[in-house]
Amino acid sequence: MSRFLRLVLLLCYFSSLSPAFGVPSSQSPLVEDLPAISKPNISIELFNDLEELSRIVDISYCVGVTGIGIQKPFLCASRCQDFPSFELITTWNTGPFMSDSCGYIVLSHPPSPPRIIVAFRGTYSVANTIIDLSTVPQEYMPYPGDEDEAEDKHARSLRKRAINPQRAECTNCTVHAGFMTSWRHTRPHILPHLDELVQKYPDYQVTLVGHSLGGAVAALASLDLESRGWNPQVTTFGEPRIGNQGLMQYIDKTFSDHGHTDITGRYRRVTHCDDPVPLLPLTEWGYQMHAGEVYISKPELSPEAKDLRYCEGDEDPNCIAGAEVHDEGQSGPNIPSIEQGADIEGFKDWWKDTKGLLTVPPRFRIWQLFFAHRDYFWRLGLCIPGGDPSDRYREYPHGEGGEL
Repeated sequence: MSRFLRLVLLLCYFSSLSPAFGVPSSQSPLVEDLPAISKPNISIELFNDLEELSRIVDISYCVGVTGIGIQKPFLCASRCQDFPSFELITTWNTGPFMSDSCGYIVLSHPPSPPRIIVAFRGTYSVANTIIDLSTVPQEYMPYPGDEDEAEDKHARSLRKRAINPQRAECTNCTVHAGFMTSWRHTRPHILPHLDELVQKYPDYQVTLVGHSLGGAVAALASLDLESRGWNPQVTTFGEPRIGNQGLMQYIDKTFSDHGHTDITGRYRRVTHCDDPVPLLPLTEWGYQMHAGEVYISKPELSPEAKDLRYCEGDEDPNCIAGAEVHDEGQSGPNIPSIEQGADIEGFKDWWKDTKGLLTVPPRFRIWQLFFAHRDYFWRLGLCIPGGDPSDRYREYPHGEGGEL
């Protein structure tokens, strides 16, 4: 069966589920005003940091592209020229299957902030992403038995003793099996390099960034690297749910010194109001979100600092979780429709004639994988000069007053 046909069948299946989940029979309004909230907008500094990281993770889509790729010192067909102080260490590619993972490691030297950056790209195909999101969970173990075949018992003992004992135990935790498999396939490709780099550059910040499936892998990687005492800073864009409430509380505890509602200093989980992936896999299947969310409330590109705000706790109803609340007929922001995601000539006219035939709640709007799921400051996912052609007319996203 072709991937396109599988995608259509899955969309039809999701559409048929809406009555079962209490979705109103009529099409919901396309855009609703967000309720007044007291949560602050992010700073210009954080906005600029997130925008830069979106370009860094966009470059990861050059990995695995035949005949292009990323070359040393840091050359590619995409945005590599934006980062002249970057030094490529390695790339990896585990293969085009549902547990695929690829990305790259670079050193960011001064005058850029000194960092050891690991960038995780998204999946090879939309169809595989959807199938992965339906995978049943498995038990999560902070230290999988097969995690370090090359690590001797003494080194493993030292590493385990280095971790805060209060954070070492993950009680009643389950994890998405496909995402965990992706991380296990990735570990041997990056851990030896990171171990060497952390020793050679002890003052460089270990920085993880991932988009889509790469965000899920980055989340699991962050727990592993934290256990080694490397104190990573993590930023994900469009990260799906990776596990149950037990695992989410474990992530919150790991990255917070002030309670589970405040981890954005070390973990920024960026979501977009039109992106269904942070709402998947479903809560009905036992999956939950973790804290650290930074919410982009503007549907179209490009956002400004005033369009991003901090979210409270694991599932703030004024942020992406509010779309799921709205599905159940309660209050909360509604994710805008497909009309904000597609600029294809003639498509909107077709949609105006067709939208009444479909009743698809926000978390099942799978077509947004092609649009809003990629719209994080830029449209991510194409390794071509300047990124996606639809971005070329735009200036760099900026904060209030035009500051970069």
